[in-house]
Amino acid sequence: MAITRRHLLQGGAVAAMAPALGLTPGAPGISPAQAQAAEPAWRHALSLFGEVKYPANFKRFDYVNPDAPKGGVVRQILVGTFDNFNHVVAGVKGQLASAVQLIYEPLMIPSLDEVSTEYGALAESVSHPDDFSYVIYRLRPQAKWHDGKPVTPEDVIFSLDSYKKHHPFYSAYYRHVVKAEKSGERDVKFTFDAPGNRELPQIVGQLAILPKHWWEGTDSEGRKRDISGTTLEKPLGSAPYRIKEFVPGRTVTLERVQEYWGRDLAFAIGRNNFDELRYEYFRDSQVALEAFKGDQVDWRTENSAKNWATAYDFPAVGDKRVLLEEFPNRSSGSMQAFAPNLRRAKFSDPRVRRALNYAFDFEEMNKQIFFGQYKRISSYFDGIEELMATGLPQGRELEILETVRAEVPAEVFTKPYTNPVGGNPEAVRENLREGLRLMKEAGYEVRDRKLVDSKTGAQFTVELLTQQPDFERVMLFYKPSLERLGITVSVRTIDPTQYQNRLRSWDFDIITASWGQSLSPGNEQREDWGSQAADMAGSDNVVGIKNPAIDKLIERVIFAKDRADLVAATKALDRVLLWNHYVVPQWNYPKVRTARWDRFGRPAELPKYGQSGFPALWWFDADRAARIGKRS
Repeated sequence: MAITRRHLLQGGAVAAMAPALGLTPGAPGISPAQAQAAEPAWRHALSLFGEVKYPANFKRFDYVNPDAPKGGVVRQILVGTFDNFNHVVAGVKGQLASAVQLIYEPLMIPSLDEVSTEYGALAESVSHPDDFSYVIYRLRPQAKWHDGKPVTPEDVIFSLDSYKKHHPFYSAYYRHVVKAEKSGERDVKFTFDAPGNRELPQIVGQLAILPKHWWEGTDSEGRKRDISGTTLEKPLGSAPYRIKEFVPGRTVTLERVQEYWGRDLAFAIGRNNFDELRYEYFRDSQVALEAFKGDQVDWRTENSAKNWATAYDFPAVGDKRVLLEEFPNRSSGSMQAFAPNLRRAKFSDPRVRRALNYAFDFEEMNKQIFFGQYKRISSYFDGIEELMATGLPQGRELEILETVRAEVPAEVFTKPYTNPVGGNPEAVRENLREGLRLMKEAGYEVRDRKLVDSKTGAQFTVELLTQQPDFERVMLFYKPSLERLGITVSVRTIDPTQYQNRLRSWDFDIITASWGQSLSPGNEQREDWGSQAADMAGSDNVVGIKNPAIDKLIERVIFAKDRADLVAATKALDRVLLWNHYVVPQWNYPKVRTARWDRFGRPAELPKYGQSGFPALWWFDADRAARIGKRS
């Protein structure tokens, strides 16, 4: 995820930075002027490209209500179960990971009305040289853990080391950080493996900082805590919330910390207004919907087009006690797709993968089960128009592609990428004919209505694997089309734990996968599509892509010199990914669908890149709550 940067000189920078750089102002051979010239500027914020909006002495973010009342409870939905609060090990996933992370303050927090820009949270200032070879974060003197002890450089170093050692994703994400060391009383210096990677200073700023003294201590029964293991002990944090109570696998309640050290600082004003955040777990999304209708939870994000079209006609919607609202998603893009496992030989040929796309009649599926709400994804950065490869490559994008011309499909330069279009019997028949032609070119033929390897006679089979019961209908819709190509298809739904274990061992044929994209792509592209990540258990390269040209284009994205260069390199990467037919793109929706019981207030104008901003920017409105009556 690329997140952002900027510089503002602050007094005392030279004296503070000199020891970290091995310089002493006034020492023999180094004049004060030379020392001044050698020192990178201290900054209160970082932006990947360009200036930041808020000055060093800003009072609050523009998009918050500084007078928002504190209090009240909001009940939210989580689907699944849980048995762990240790954020370092990979067992805390999805929405629970987001909830648990609320107890940990990071070094920096993002601004929601700027692109890829962060301001100090635990850190009061940050400094890096022009070549981005290292970064130094200076902790705020008032930063405290919930037990009153100060947040220290040792905590920051412990956190990075723990994530790199025990978390599969973060071990890859932070592998270019080769050293973290204390460089001053409140300073931590991160050294990188090479200069020029302009987002590395920011991605270490996203690190959720853990309390070293707590993790190296003992629990209430005298047992030594283990940062590498799971735990249901309430962790110690430093953020505006802490875990109040929980029922394993069923509920988690966070409470606002009244004595939170940062409550009066600019980055915290108007945020985190609820006294309690309650998360109710449901094993089934349909049961969760019924719980919302019965006023057992307050807020619901709706991911089902069918539900959005048909399930919200109950009385509370009609009398406006429940409000339906869509919020524009301007902050991210995505690729969601049927993802074949290239580690299995039957998917290694791009013609086979393209044939799988020809068998997918999205238009008919959209009509029949999605009420026509979706559009087909046509980019790995779908939803961020600036970054999507369209038409034929031109200008800087073309120049970048020329550097890998010999290693990419010829169509990259001659044809705009498009998905097959179905939706009527004639188009579907033509698509299936093209799919069979591609399969024949790849060495398969139909015998007795079964698609087999022309040389070995082995039957082509596919298992469509999911952990979501409500996604079975999508796979069952796709199944007959694949069968018309002669493919033997099974659909299997397994529990989340089994599913994660199978993904970690790459034991699957085809799954549905999604990759979120930020407005400024960067180092995460290595984990999504890079060759090295293909063999790393738990990485996001679930497809198993190993392509030298893509590796080179990822590096062009990461080491882009300015925004224009980043956009061109991202488009080039997008185009080459598309023309290798690694996935069968599914669908996207440009807004976030929400339903809520009308008990809450929000700022008059929400931030451009914050979607709904719920619950961080909202608050409990006692008058609204009184109007609609007591909770059930």
